[in-house]
Amino acid sequence: MKVVVQVKLMPEAEAAAALRSTLRTVNDLACWVSRVAFARGVPREYELRQHTYAHLKAEGLGAQAAQHVIKKVRDAYTTLHANLRAGHLGKPRSRRRVKAESKPIAFRSEAAQPYDDRCLSWQYDQQTVSIWTTAGRIKNVRFACSGDALKTLRDYRKGESDLIERDGVFYLIATCDVPEAEAYEPDGFIGVDLGIVNIATTSTGYQAAGRGLGRYRKRQLALRAKLQKKRTKSAKRRLKERSRRETRHVKNTNHIIAKTIVTEAERTSAGISLEELKGIRQRVRLRKPQRVTFHSWAFAQLGDLIVYKARRAGVPLVFVDPAYTSQTCAECGHVDKRNRVDQGLFICRGCGVVAHADRNASHNIAARGAAVWTAGRESRVPATP
Repeated sequence: MKVVVQVKLMPEAEAAAALRSTLRTVNDLACWVSRVAFARGVPREYELRQHTYAHLKAEGLGAQAAQHVIKKVRDAYTTLHANLRAGHLGKPRSRRRVKAESKPIAFRSEAAQPYDDRCLSWQYDQQTVSIWTTAGRIKNVRFACSGDALKTLRDYRKGESDLIERDGVFYLIATCDVPEAEAYEPDGFIGVDLGIVNIATTSTGYQAAGRGLGRYRKRQLALRAKLQKKRTKSAKRRLKERSRRETRHVKNTNHIIAKTIVTEAERTSAGISLEELKGIRQRVRLRKPQRVTFHSWAFAQLGDLIVYKARRAGVPLVFVDPAYTSQTCAECGHVDKRNRVDQGLFICRGCGVVAHADRNASHNIAARGAAVWTAGRESRVPATP
C-alpha cells in the first residue's frame, strides 16, 4: 500500500536560495517542454525526449533532473487526457473543456519536482538529506517530522520523493510502500452513512455531527470576505497567514472520524460498509444557497482516509450502492419516498417504526455490505459433473 510522508526541510539561507532557484528553473523548463509537446501533438515520452533533452542539458540540468522534467510533463498530459475521457472537464465543446484543450499545460513556479535516489539521499540518524540543485549538490539539509513518520521513512521509503515550496517553506513528500495487514473474516458489518448535517453516522451508534464544522466554515468565509474587502497590506498579510487553515482543520476532523470508525470495527472484529458516492456532484442539482455547503463536503477525503486506515489495520471494507438507503425501512424493508419525513426523522409507512433517518440508512448500508461480502466470498464456478 502506497503511503506518503511529508517532512519539513530546514535549510540555511544559501541552501534555501538554491532550492528556490532550482524549482523556478525546472518549472520554467517544464513549461517550455509542455509547449513543445503541445506543438507536436503530445508525442510519446521517448520521442519527446529526443526533441527536448539536449536543450534541458544545455540549460544546466543534470541527466536525471532532465529526465524527470520530461516525464513530469508527459504524465501531466496523460492525466489531462484521462480527465477529458472521463468527462471531468465537461462535455465536448463546453467552455471549460475547450479552454483545457486549446493551450499547453502550464506549471507553477513552486510546483513539485520529483527526485529519485540518484538526486536525493536520506540520512535518517542525523535527520538530514543530500539533494541536487542547479547550484550543485547540497548536503546536510536538516528535516523535521514526527517519530512515527521517521520510522515509516526508515522502514518503508521506496521510489521517488517530491520537492515542493509552500508559503516560503520547503517540504519533501516521500512515497512509502507499507505492507497491508491480512484481513480477517468479519463478524458482521458496520454501515457508515455519510452526510453534511451529520458527517458520518454508523450502525453501532457513533455519530459525528457536522454542526461545529459548518459554523467553522461560515466564520472562515465571513472573515475572508471581510479581509478581502479591506484590501490593505495588513489584511493581505492576514489572508496569507490564514491560507489553507480551513483545509487543515477539515482534514484533521476527517482523520479523527475515520480513526474512530476503523478502531471500533477492529475492536469488534467487524467489517466496514461504505456508500459509493463517486459522481454525486454531477448528479445532484441544488439551489444556489446550498451549493457552497454541498461542494465543500469532503466526503471523498473521509472515504479515502477510512479506506487507507482500514487496509493498514486489516479491517475488511466493501462499497455498496447508496440508492434508496434513506427511503428503505431497516426493519421491514418497505421502500417509500414518504418514509423520510425530514432530514432527521424516519417513519416507516409499512410497519410504523420511528428512527433517526441517518441511523436507519446506516443499518441498510450495513446489511448491503454483508450481502456484498457474502456474494464475493461464494464461489461462482459451476460444480464439476
